[in-house]
Parts: sequence; C-alpha cells; structure tokens
Amino acid sequence: MNQTTWDAVDQYISDRLVQADPVLDAALQASAEAGLPPINVAPNQGKLLHLFALMCGAKRILEIGTLGGYSSIWLARALPADGKLITLEYEPHHAEVATANIAKAGLSQKVEVRVGAALDSLAQLAEAKIEPFDLIFIDADKPNNPHYLAWALKFAHVGTVIIGDNVVRNGAVTDPSNPDPAIQGTRQLFDDLASNPKLTATALQTVGSKGYDGFAIAIVQQL
Repeated sequence: MNQTTWDAVDQYISDRLVQADPVLDAALQASAEAGLPPINVAPNQGKLLHLFALMCGAKRILEIGTLGGYSSIWLARALPADGKLITLEYEPHHAEVATANIAKAGLSQKVEVRVGAALDSLAQLAEAKIEPFDLIFIDADKPNNPHYLAWALKFAHVGTVIIGDNVVRNGAVTDPSNPDPAIQGTRQLFDDLASNPKLTATALQTVGSKGYDGFAIAIVQQL
C-alpha cells in the first residue's frame, strides 16, 4: 500500500459518501488562493467531525485551530438553529480567510472567529465565564496539546466529547527520544488522556490523502 492507493480510496469514499459541495469546495479554493497551507482535514474527515457533532447532539462547539474555516463549516452545519461555534486562530490572515469562507457558507450567525494565541483566547473565555461546550476539537500547534486539553476540561461538562487531531505523526509518536516539540506535545497528550480519571479515551490510526496520522477521542465522565 502507498500514498497513491490511500488517495484513491479517500477519493472513492468522498465520491460516494461525501460528494461534491460547492460551498466547501469554494472554501478550499479560497484558502489555497490565499496561500494557506494545505493542512485542512480531508472531506471524509470533515464529514466525520460533522457526524461526531450530530451524534453527541452538540449545541455548543469549541474549535482550537481554524485555518481557512473548512472544518469550522463542517462542524457548524451540525449545529441547531440556535447553536454556537467558537473557533480560535492565531494567524490574522488565516482568520480573515476563514471569516470570509464562513460568511459565504451562510454561517456567520453561528460561528465566532477569535484571533490571537489560543492560550490567550482560552484564558479570555474563562474570564468571561463562557458556557460549557458539548464538543471540543483540538487541531492547532501540537506542542501545546497538553495545555489545550487542560483548558478543554475547564470548558467541559459530563458527556463533552474532545477530539485531538494529528496524534500519530507518521508513527513518530511512538519514539520517546524524538526531540520534535510536536511529538513531545502529542506524547504528553496521550499521557494526560491515559492518566486522567475524568476521561475515557482512545485513538485511531488513519491513512488517506493526508498521509499517515490519526486522531484521539475522549469523553468527559466526571468533572
């Protein structure tokens, strides 16, 4: 098996179960034309996030890491009419592109894009005594994964679903001597998920158009 096969299978899945969507396609095109890195989730992964949000009946979603708003659109589309998604983006240019994409998707009334370092934005949300979230998607700078999980727990209620993306890193997550801060941050995320009695969690390896990676998913069982 190789990348060509993975790409073909992802395309097969998307053609049959996701299908083309002009709004989402336009968001990807606008992001590419604006020079954003092509690291958004794949279409079938975006729909998986959408299904997770539907399965847990999410009314409030927190997304850490917006990029061009592609995953934000998938998540926000799962919200009810009075639902809310807050998404945090460090790069002002990325946030500008995301805001435009979200507006073109007709979701501005549901989605709030906050610009700045995510740890600062999370502290501001805590200071504002924000309501808990039903689903929290962590997909930002990997060295800060443990901090993002700690904040996620502060914004959770019993039953909140927490998803962490890119946790396999081409298999490098298994190497404790790897000095890459992204690897060390991801390994610490696994340690924290494993040791926290408030959580039950697992992780899956994935292959596809985004290469070899995976995601972790946890449910808050107690506060």
